[in-house]
Amino acid sequence: MLVTGGAGYVGAVLVPKLLDAGLKVRVLDWYIFGSDVLDQVKGHPNLEEHKGDIRDRNLLARLLRGCDAVIHLACISNDPSAELNPALTRSVNLDAFAPLVQLSKLAGVRRFIYASSSSVYGLSDEPDVDETHALRPLTDYSRFKALCEPILLEQRSNDFVPVIIRPATVCGYSPRLRLDLTVNILTAHAIERRKITVFGGDQLRPNIHIDDITDLYVRLLGHADERIAGKVFNAGYQNHSVAQIAEMVRGVVQQELPDMGPIDIVTTPTDDHRSYHISSRKIADELGFVPAHGIEDAVRSLTQAFRAGKIADALVNTKYSNIKTMQKVQAGLIDLQGVDKGVAA
Repeated sequence: MLVTGGAGYVGAVLVPKLLDAGLKVRVLDWYIFGSDVLDQVKGHPNLEEHKGDIRDRNLLARLLRGCDAVIHLACISNDPSAELNPALTRSVNLDAFAPLVQLSKLAGVRRFIYASSSSVYGLSDEPDVDETHALRPLTDYSRFKALCEPILLEQRSNDFVPVIIRPATVCGYSPRLRLDLTVNILTAHAIERRKITVFGGDQLRPNIHIDDITDLYVRLLGHADERIAGKVFNAGYQNHSVAQIAEMVRGVVQQELPDMGPIDIVTTPTDDHRSYHISSRKIADELGFVPAHGIEDAVRSLTQAFRAGKIADALVNTKYSNIKTMQKVQAGLIDLQGVDKGVAA
């Protein structure tokens, strides 16, 4: 199978699970966050790592040969990164998508799992935003996510089974760590600064633990076609306000690191009032998927990683921030034109 973006935040946790399930995995990624992301499974006989560009059709055609499934994670992720270079974002997040789907179908891929986003709903006053809610994306990132969905679904056939997941904001530790996500950055601030700054606080933010979303992708490979073909599922767990998340972070960090002392929470005004509350009832009812980990578990995994020395220079190292890494790309400090090495790790 092919995992695009397999060396990203989610991919770095997902790929080892796929290998543990006995699957043969090809990873296609730019590897702009480091070539060591998948070191924990380096040398695995069922793993191939390919440094390359999702927009390279010849490369895609070659990597898709013999694959029966695709999990598509690759994208320029989060709004600030997407806005930094709109043309690049469009070419990667939207323009490359239809060729990937078409080439997958031609290659005989039977199952295509697309990681969309719950941000496609935009702002909503609905108490529970389910999959029937209108899509009102507010940014290029979420708009391109939404536009890709019908491109995939219209290719559905008896031999090509697409399924779309709209995840909540993912949280928790990954070897390719992101510290620009709500739970993760609040945890980093609590540990590094002993102070959590909350901008606003009333905004609701749905979250899902990285172990749960990666477990879901593995499970989707095993479901019968009729249970998932052409369907769209929200995937979230806890919907809490930013202020509530900050309190959870403080509680867990102080419990895990009792010698660190008290952690302050400071609230300041904000112009960002995005707030939404997604419902994941459909995926529970139809697939029996109920997340097993909460925000506290994500904070605990991050705290333990800090304690073990796995997270160095958390607030200054650009590799933990998508926007800062993409700024380096924009400045020519990171070359995206990596040649596929075809390395079987």
